[in-house]
Amino acid sequence: MGLFDPIRRQLRSVIEWENPAEGELFRKWSDDGDEIKNASKLIANPGQGCIFVYEGRIRNVLEREGMIDLATANIPFWTTLTKTMQSFESEHKVGLYFFRRTRILNQKWGTTAPIKYQDPEFGFPVALRAFGNFACQIMEPEKFFLNIVGASDRYLVSDLREALLSLLVPCIGEYLAEKKLAYIEVDSRRHEIAAGALQRLGPDFAKLGFAITDFRIEGTDFDDGTKQRIGEISDKLADRHAADKLGISYGELQKLMALREAARNEGGAAGVMLGAGAGSGLGGMLAAGGTAAEASEGSLSRLRKLKGLLDEKLISDSEFDAKKAEILKTL
Repeated sequence: MGLFDPIRRQLRSVIEWENPAEGELFRKWSDDGDEIKNASKLIANPGQGCIFVYEGRIRNVLEREGMIDLATANIPFWTTLTKTMQSFESEHKVGLYFFRRTRILNQKWGTTAPIKYQDPEFGFPVALRAFGNFACQIMEPEKFFLNIVGASDRYLVSDLREALLSLLVPCIGEYLAEKKLAYIEVDSRRHEIAAGALQRLGPDFAKLGFAITDFRIEGTDFDDGTKQRIGEISDKLADRHAADKLGISYGELQKLMALREAARNEGGAAGVMLGAGAGSGLGGMLAAGGTAAEASEGSLSRLRKLKGLLDEKLISDSEFDAKKAEILKTL
């Protein structure tokens, strides 16, 4: 401690929140050797306010910028405090908490854990991740201080972000489940989802003294397990559609697809099928120098042409069924 430090503390007469750090919402004034009894003025800079706390209770809230002469200003809390402290010579605990009144813009957020809900189309749980940005503002500093800040000397936007996500993430899942939004709809309707979730929680945020003035979901993505399961189902649905187009059953299409796949494997599946008696039509084709893959492709091509004749009403249903059965016998 320097020789003149005690003198400097006695001469220092202003309390203010200088150069608040980026992302700070609340900051307790620290005397750092200066005592409130030595201060004669309090300055709230533009976009700032100040909460006066005495012995654990809020006594007054300053919600506008300006300078207050603490020696003469008629502030109920301050007048009472000066008398209680007996010319400021007291050990009673006094706290001055500055807070930011301006909007905090463009704050990034992202889910730390997947949002899980039941997909209405596929009928099984899916896991969604999302990210975006938000803007917030302290609307009622006294409520915000009592419900959120508490005894903390410093409160940051990052602290609020954690509290926000703990409420919003489950709400997004509930909204998706209630609106029965399918996997394929989520990304295209993310603005609607964000607005719906915020509307639900707006009153709860108001009770805590702050407002989310803007909340956006900028991107969504499902986890790998969800995408794999849905991909497998989509493949099966596509196969069923192809079977309908060919006028055959899903099981019959699977046989054709399995034959084609087996023929592409090393080791010569065609010879194995011949040995097992895969069918006289197929056997004749292979004997003529063809392959199992060509046989399966040929059968699919014939079925497509046959279905085309039926659709054009060039053959009857009974003729189609008879010819289809003949082609499928080659399997």
